Amino acid sequence: MRVDCVDMDSALERIEQLIDRGGPHLVATVNPEFVMRAQKDREFARVLMEADLCLADGNGVVWAMRRQGCAIDGPVAGVDLVQPLAALCARRGLRLFLLGAGSGVAMELAAKLRAANQGLEVNAHAGGPEPGHDVETLHRIHDHHADVLLVAFGAPAQEVWIDRMKNRLGVSVAIGVGGAFDYLTGRVQRAPRWMRRARLEWLGRLVRQPWRIRRMAVLPIYAVKVLRSRS
Repeated sequence: MRVDCVDMDSALERIEQLIDRGGPHLVATVNPEFVMRAQKDREFARVLMEADLCLADGNGVVWAMRRQGCAIDGPVAGVDLVQPLAALCARRGLRLFLLGAGSGVAMELAAKLRAANQGLEVNAHAGGPEPGHDVETLHRIHDHHADVLLVAFGAPAQEVWIDRMKNRLGVSVAIGVGGAFDYLTGRVQRAPRWMRRARLEWLGRLVRQPWRIRRMAVLPIYAVKVLRSRS
């Protein structure tokens, strides 16, 4: 699985370059669960391998990348990208669109980002990854003349949806950001900063969302595969 060796600053620079080139471009935030799922889900693997930029979302991916010679400082999580991207859009006069999460969540986040970034043109819609939502979703994105699209449908639905729709979206860059909208609106509490510094954010998520244990069951297998890989 390809993951680009870029930190947060470099990621923002690369995204800005993709915007300047014009679209469509897909940016994926890859965590260990992505890597493990892609080994069994060939369509998901194809989408990730064809993405224009794959970022290390999680310390497990950073650890694996360091073993492969990438001196990256830390993860570039989707939740940490949202606010800097909003600032970039405000500075450049670009239009931002938030898609996904539960009813009203994206709209609430749009209001917060608008208040924090003077001049930001941002709109939002809950929508969904099912084809039945496509007509209305496209209508809203086109009406906003969006340049940057953040999609919070969760993986792999968000990446597969972007890949399926990318030639109809009219945006320069579309990025899957998972549960970022819920975290940034306070609906889900993020792990404390000390846990993130100690690379224990996964544990904080598990404590608050015990249902994640099924998804995290692949992590020990992932760790073994990384240890067996070429260092």
